[in-house]
Amino acid sequence: MTVNTVETRIGEWRTAIVRNRAVSESDADELESHLREQLTDLETAGLSGEEAFLIAVRRLGEVDQITAEYAREHSDRLWKQLALPNATSGEVLSLPVMLGFAAFSAVLVQVFRILSEAEIISTASFIVNLSSSVLVVLAGYFMVVRRMRWQRAVAGVAIVAVLVAAVNLLPSDLENVTTTLAAIHLPVALWLIVGSAYLGGDIRSSAKRMDFLRFSGEWLIYYTLIALGGGVLLSLAALVLTPLGMDAVNGVYIWVFPSGAVAAVIVAAWLVEAKKSVIENLAPVLTAIFTPLFAVMLVVAATGYVVAGVWRNFDRELLIGFDVLLLVVVALVVYGISARDSNRGPGAMAVIRLVTVSAAILLDVLILVSLFSRIGEYGFTANRVAVLGLNLILLVNLAVTVWHLTRLVLKKAPAERLDRWQTGYLPVFAVWVLFILLALPPIFGFA
Repeated sequence: MTVNTVETRIGEWRTAIVRNRAVSESDADELESHLREQLTDLETAGLSGEEAFLIAVRRLGEVDQITAEYAREHSDRLWKQLALPNATSGEVLSLPVMLGFAAFSAVLVQVFRILSEAEIISTASFIVNLSSSVLVVLAGYFMVVRRMRWQRAVAGVAIVAVLVAAVNLLPSDLENVTTTLAAIHLPVALWLIVGSAYLGGDIRSSAKRMDFLRFSGEWLIYYTLIALGGGVLLSLAALVLTPLGMDAVNGVYIWVFPSGAVAAVIVAAWLVEAKKSVIENLAPVLTAIFTPLFAVMLVVAATGYVVAGVWRNFDRELLIGFDVLLLVVVALVVYGISARDSNRGPGAMAVIRLVTVSAAILLDVLILVSLFSRIGEYGFTANRVAVLGLNLILLVNLAVTVWHLTRLVLKKAPAERLDRWQTGYLPVFAVWVLFILLALPPIFGFA
């Protein structure tokens, strides 16, 4: 290893050290000084530059171990650094880029609002295009910050254009069932496009798909926190402006509320990426808290349904709520497993997850029996097909998840098998969403 190569390695090592904001530049200087002393001693002993570098780094400790130790000793620095991070190498995480995309989203929502109020576009078109435009802007943001290859970016834009056009060509009436189903599923499809942009177009890797799932959970938490803070701010602003008259108060809710809500989509994404080195484990912490609670709720509810026999009378609203619940269970398992220490045994939490998913399967079976009963009595409708398909997909996912969890608890398989199963199953959800968007409306005559 030449002198230049050694210096390059040292530079890369230092970059990794200071990327964690618990380590200041002066701390990095001290660590680098120790590293160079080790290098000199080892090279004097006859080792090559590469051998000396590897051993010296090993003696100092792994980067994560060093930064973790500094984080414990200087935890106050972490909170001081929750302000504005610097851009990291290879990506554009700068504040102006984020603000530019956020401002564009804020302007876009006002354009759609004005068009809707002028009755140039219908209320249904306003809702559909607003949700799609915000997610398209988020996808564009990641295309920029990930420096996505233009060929992949063009392919993503083409897919978005087809999906948005297909939904806009449907009857613009929210009372139309197939239009409503398409409007609900379009954001899901576009979120998958966001995922592709987040991964720079490389969607083949199971590990990278898991990264996007982690990002999704963290993004939801950040967005919720921003929304709560924004709600308090708007309420106080309305209170302060009350003496000026209701026009001033209404102006806050007409101009500030929608613009802030869509801009926060971009801001939350930026915060997740910019701060993940400091507080990246919010979603796993919440899953550890809520998984036992969900386990108790599901076991009690499913058992109660069977004993009381009320599962035969599930109405449409309940079925939709149950589907959301089942999706939350899948999310709890995914985040919980992805964050566990691979060096530890399964533990009690793995058993709790197994109980949770088993109860979820029982609930899903009750839902399916209720659905088949309704279909047998009243026939197929677009709503019933959509719910039936989703529950069958969830049943397969949950059943295989139970199998993997059982093997994990029995220490016959690693948790990575479950990770790969969940990330590999994402295309199934994607195909079903596309079916709802593109095939279901014509099948039911756009009714």
